[in-house]
Amino acid sequence: MKKTSLISIAAVAAVSALMLAGCSSTSSTTASSTRACVILPDADSGTRWESGDRPALDKALTAAGYTADIQNAQKDANKYATIADAQLAKGCGVMLLVDYQGAAVTVAAKAKKQGVPVIAYDRPIAGADYYVSFDNAVVGQLEGQAVLDGLAAAGKDPKTASIIYGSGDPTDGNAKMFLDGALSVLNAAGAKAAFTMKGTWDGPTAGTEFEQAFTAVKGKVDAVLSPNDNNAAAIIQILDKNHLTVPVSGQDASTAGLQNVLLGKQYSTVYKPFSLEASSAADLAIQILKGKKPTEAKSNDGVPFLALTPISIHAADVEKVVTAGDAKASDLCTAEVAAACAKYGVK
Repeated sequence: MKKTSLISIAAVAAVSALMLAGCSSTSSTTASSTRACVILPDADSGTRWESGDRPALDKALTAAGYTADIQNAQKDANKYATIADAQLAKGCGVMLLVDYQGAAVTVAAKAKKQGVPVIAYDRPIAGADYYVSFDNAVVGQLEGQAVLDGLAAAGKDPKTASIIYGSGDPTDGNAKMFLDGALSVLNAAGAKAAFTMKGTWDGPTAGTEFEQAFTAVKGKVDAVLSPNDNNAAAIIQILDKNHLTVPVSGQDASTAGLQNVLLGKQYSTVYKPFSLEASSAADLAIQILKGKKPTEAKSNDGVPFLALTPISIHAADVEKVVTAGDAKASDLCTAEVAAACAKYGVK
């Protein structure tokens, strides 16, 4: 599969800006509000929410003169609901929600009853007014292609290779799109799962699931379809323990993921520039806070959907993520990774 360039991302951003600029004014109960309420799903070190999305959203919203109330549910659906109730009681001109195990669906319904527009951020939410994310089918296709490319580099036939399949949390609407995208590529190549793990976004759970899978296939593993970098990091720990290095996919271009890619332990990661996603969502929120009604292309389920383009990142591409400002060389190039950083020009 051909890699997508960073120039393509810039082009998408420009198109998105034009789409938002074409908004039409409308009377709105939120026109005088200055608060954007944001709920993130977790603060795991292997995910991007706290290190990437929070500061990017905060910067974009506050620079435009609005108050950004950004809170984290810490992987707790009950806490998610409590945060939302408190935010709505204080007043929100718009809610920007990253769903966690379906908790955002109830929140979206409450918000709409109060006349507060809801932006589904990164993950789809039933009842949301807008959806901002990356093209999730393409993300999955890039992950599936990583497995195939890794097998080809190792001289192995995908039709006979022992591949362990993983997927994201089934309560996340994106997870099925990621998996379907990956399977469209893998199935076309004749690949089949030697073992399919239970879907999760939680790293430790993924590690436990992979250990069970490893035992089930008697240690014969040629590649792993991992749904994200957080899963991949836990899977790689088990592979390391068993002195194995095989192609492992991932996404998010997290610090751990990029380090594993540089070290050759993860074949690639899918880069979804959170700064672009955050700025696009913030632009949308700002238009709503100004009392305007953004007009976007419709998604299949009728919700206006701003879809962005993901990028496959291999070791030689890691410096591009640093240059774009979505990773820091000082975080990546620890003692264990310093030699790899020097080799691939990460500085």
